Amino acid sequence: MATAWGPKWLRMLSRWRRGLRVAPQSRALGALVRGVTRVDNRDDFLGKRPHRRHPGVLRLPCVRPPRALADAAQLLLLKNAVPGMEKQVQTLTNYLWSRHVPVEAEELQRRAAGLEKLFLETPDLSQTEEKLRGAVLHALRKTTYHWQELSYNEGLSLVYMAARLDGGFAAVSRAFHEIRTRVPEFQPQTLMDFGSGAGSVTWAAHNAWGQSLREYMCVDKSAAMLDLAEKLLKGGSESGESYVPGVFFRQFLPVSPKVQFDVVVSAFSLSELPSKAERTETVQTLWRKTNRFLVLVENGTKAGHSLLMDARDLVLKGKEKSPLDPRPGFVFAPCPHELPCPQSTASRPLACSFSQGYHPIPFSWNKKLKEEKFSMVILARGSPEEADRWPRITQPVLKRPRHVHCHLCCSDGHMQHAVITARQHGRDLYRCARVSSWGDLLPVITPSEFPPSSAQDTPDS
Repeated sequence: MATAWGPKWLRMLSRWRRGLRVAPQSRALGALVRGVTRVDNRDDFLGKRPHRRHPGVLRLPCVRPPRALADAAQLLLLKNAVPGMEKQVQTLTNYLWSRHVPVEAEELQRRAAGLEKLFLETPDLSQTEEKLRGAVLHALRKTTYHWQELSYNEGLSLVYMAARLDGGFAAVSRAFHEIRTRVPEFQPQTLMDFGSGAGSVTWAAHNAWGQSLREYMCVDKSAAMLDLAEKLLKGGSESGESYVPGVFFRQFLPVSPKVQFDVVVSAFSLSELPSKAERTETVQTLWRKTNRFLVLVENGTKAGHSLLMDARDLVLKGKEKSPLDPRPGFVFAPCPHELPCPQSTASRPLACSFSQGYHPIPFSWNKKLKEEKFSMVILARGSPEEADRWPRITQPVLKRPRHVHCHLCCSDGHMQHAVITARQHGRDLYRCARVSSWGDLLPVITPSEFPPSSAQDTPDS
């Protein structure tokens, strides 16, 4: 008997015990997605394609900025030697990533009133008005985030270009890829970029729809940024032919309400606005100027996600109907619904974010592959029935022996932790889940799409 339990048999026993250990969990969590028992094959969506290319796959391979853009950026840094550029880039990157939403004046007043009441109840504090005001201001400075508006002059614009041009290009490219993949017949002719900065949106849009786009409107209040973006398009010089034709630069949004664009983009720009009132006015203006898609992108942080959810709610719940374009709006991506975001309303709120790999512009300090973590919301004009309502995978997929863990945002507005196995859910669904990635859509029929009797008849495990 001793020889029967050699290394080979011990390895087999270990694998068998691991299987036993995960099976009960698999059955328990699988019950959370009662009704998710098969792929959505109503239109024979796979056809002759392999599972790894199912229509919910939206991953974009590691992107690389166009060679012309990389060369122009490197040339501009050589021409304009900025001392300590690497350190400045790191400082600005950290600052932008850690940025919070600015505190509103009403909230400051409320906090000040609370602190004043607290100090008045403190017996050892002298109650002179001047000292009380000083104590309140001192406490506010220590406990309140100090939001500061950045003024992009020529020097800071160069630092921003070196820090954010390639990462911004990667994030916006992923957002455009979502539209191109799901609506391949969409061929926009006009695009407006609010807060255009160094022009990463223009380059990404040209890369995606260069054959059809004939007009790019870049809007940024910083004249230095507009000048830098134009130089990048001209190969790093002030003269010459633009790499992307049909690009126009403005410091203010077009005034006429009749002017609309097929695609309107705001990438990392809502976080640059100092108040909720200004953000509200800006989002409403951008939506009025949207003919088909409004693409909003921010950092993949709680603050960035919060800004996007406010903008999303503003468009979906907006009572203002433009007489020039009364078509309603719906969420094209990433949410498969128009309900409150389950990530935001959870007991421990999380940012709904995604990740895109990219090759950075090869500055001397910047040569390894990078990941851009970002949040996005794509709003569209029309009817929600025009879009797929498959669940969105909101976290990295965990692949384990004979089962797969997927965290899904479903069309009923709830998050589900699905453990999918071939035995319980079928070979097609299991293989589709196994080849899917964070950010993909899982082509399944969710419980809300089943008749009540079907869901009730589904076994628990």
